[in-house]
Amino acid sequence: MKYKVTDNENVSTVFLTGEIDMDVADEVREIVFPLIDAGKEVHLNLKDVPYMDSSGISIIIESNQRAREKNTKVELKEVSQPVEKVLAMARKFL
Repeated sequence: MKYKVTDNENVSTVFLTGEIDMDVADEVREIVFPLIDAGKEVHLNLKDVPYMDSSGISIIIESNQRAREKNTKVELKEVSQPVEKVLAMARKFL
């Protein structure tokens, strides 16, 4: 997995590239959580993520919970079709 972070005022966009699975889940948390803790609004750009497992879904849920605690938010941007399918399945159970 690769990533790039861009900042525009109080919004940080995290561009993720590659698979988001249990092997990289902690790395993604280490990227995203400090931004949330700093009070940034975080946009996760997932256009270059061809695969996401339940670890990725957990990151999204944990990020949203953490953002609410910090009075900010996390938004998903440009979600790839394979990831959208996984998220749609997960929504049925949440």
